[in-house]
Amino acid sequence: MARTAATLPAGNRITDFVTVGVIARTFPLDKVREILAETGRASRRERDLPAHVMVYYVITLALFMNASCREVLRCLLEGVRWLSDGGAALKVTTKGGITQARARLGYEVMQRLYEDAVKPMATADTKGAWFKGRRLVSLDGSTFDVADDPALEAEFGRPGAGHGESAFPQVRIVSLVESGTHVVFATKMAGCNIGELTLAKEVISAFGAGMLCLADRNFLSFDLWEQARQTGADLLWRAKQGRDLPEDERLADGSYLSRILPGDHRKRHMDGIKVRVIDYRLYGLADAEPMYRLVTTILDPAEASATELAALYHERWEIETVLGEIKTHLRGARIVLRSKTPDLVRQEIYGLLLAHFAIRGLMHEAALKADEDPDRLSFIHAVRVIRRKIAAFGCVPPSAEICAA
Repeated sequence: MARTAATLPAGNRITDFVTVGVIARTFPLDKVREILAETGRASRRERDLPAHVMVYYVITLALFMNASCREVLRCLLEGVRWLSDGGAALKVTTKGGITQARARLGYEVMQRLYEDAVKPMATADTKGAWFKGRRLVSLDGSTFDVADDPALEAEFGRPGAGHGESAFPQVRIVSLVESGTHVVFATKMAGCNIGELTLAKEVISAFGAGMLCLADRNFLSFDLWEQARQTGADLLWRAKQGRDLPEDERLADGSYLSRILPGDHRKRHMDGIKVRVIDYRLYGLADAEPMYRLVTTILDPAEASATELAALYHERWEIETVLGEIKTHLRGARIVLRSKTPDLVRQEIYGLLLAHFAIRGLMHEAALKADEDPDRLSFIHAVRVIRRKIAAFGCVPPSAEICAA
């Protein structure tokens, strides 16, 4: 049976759904054109779908994972006249034409836009973003299911399952998330056969002085800790209970000073890296583990007590919420990415990350105006508002003052 193309609900126009104004304000057209020129992807002749249109299309596509690619394009072009140079109407081309235009664009433009534009955005007034003057960030990874296609399986791999193999090939990402604003920055991606520790080594270059990074126990290794520590950032990572952390000095708050030793026993003559260890229990929780162990670069209890750091570590779960925003509320639960080539898969993932950043930027502005913690605002509600508020933006260039209203 032929598959019926998914469309938006009958009777609704782009003015009810897509707010390209929010996206264009976050990623201005001048910046998009600059990146297109620098990457050699700018359109060299008139086409139905010029490269700058496709950049906004890929981001908009992330807002409507359940709609067909032609339906999303139709809605985009109906509401946004400024995308057309000279004011001429742009055509809603065929599905094949859209795929060809996406292929011409490639993923490098979207990657460059992401790396240039997506940064931590918390200000001094952002509630929940800071701990004793340090910007809170979290490190973690996740995976995306992609189409069950031989080319994608060859490129990204297919994870094992309890009985055989997973139903779909997968792409792995590792990212940093700004805890207070939920901004996902410094993302690296690879096939699922590449481990999180390997990708984390590429992400750590985004660390810096003034940050305090939270991470789960799977990331704690001698080499990764040393690489992260050298950036000047402070660290608060969980350790596995069996980790060799000898007690060198017991401190007044119950924590103790220790050393992280290299895993290679031939190097055990080294002094190791000096750290502070915090052991604690959670009482009254049925599923709590017998003991939790944290390791930190903050060696002086006067700067941050063991109790404060144990309470703070649970902010790490914010990153689980953030990944849920992208994988459940944007992409949709149990939805496989629509792209069928490796480059377009990467392009689609960057589109999701860029769309999420635009939404989170709007929410951060709203939180600052209301003097609220951004965590108290509903991501789902923000997505719904963005999808229906194009009326104030759609026919006006993103440089116009109305876009900042």
